[in-house]
Amino acid sequence: MATLFASDLHLDSVAPWAIDAFVAFLSGPARDAEALYLLGDLFEVWVGDDDLSADNQRICTALQELTRRGVRTYAIHGNRDFLLGDDFTRRTGVKLLPDPVLVDLYGVPTLLSHGDVFCTEDISYQQLRSIVRQPAWQRRFLALPLATRRVLANAARAGSKAHTQRTVPTIMDVNPEAVARAFRATGARRLIHGHTHRPGIHACQIDGMQAERVVLAPWYEAASCLSVDAGGVRELALPR
Repeated sequence: MATLFASDLHLDSVAPWAIDAFVAFLSGPARDAEALYLLGDLFEVWVGDDDLSADNQRICTALQELTRRGVRTYAIHGNRDFLLGDDFTRRTGVKLLPDPVLVDLYGVPTLLSHGDVFCTEDISYQQLRSIVRQPAWQRRFLALPLATRRVLANAARAGSKAHTQRTVPTIMDVNPEAVARAFRATGARRLIHGHTHRPGIHACQIDGMQAERVVLAPWYEAASCLSVDAGGVRELALPR
């Protein structure tokens, strides 16, 4: 058995193929997994656990069916769905994890993250992140009517798109020293993350020790996930 990883699914009604592919994945390959980790941005936008659109309910039901079959399923908040909360976990059986989190994967200490925390050169984004992750800010936002939250979320998405277009691409990638500090602090020998949409496996040395940084491919571009077992890491392509 293998452990599966996916990130940056950005599931949204405007891309029904991605939702179909994810539901098919949960009812197919994921059922044979030892565990499934969703490393952020499962949803394109999540304005609160009371946002029960038909597509959101379909996704949550598919996750619930997977966890009821005994497949341990975990999620990390992304920059699009950091408001996933207790009602989501009760509805789906998915366990929310801190970011980053250290796990043992077949004898390899592995650090899991959405990845945005390592993009320290994008100062304006990090400032925004520090605000919206505060419990007090989230309580105020969630107290607003659902329709208002949706309007504000759409405005935020437009602002994010404009920021991405005018920012030097390298600034939005991970900072090597931030990654090295995380390796040193945790003793990890592998880091798996998403967010940057730059899939690849990067070998690195941390104080003379071999390590690797694995970047997940964005699901919304081509449905795929990462499979990790005692033999190592490989990409698992999925039918669309």
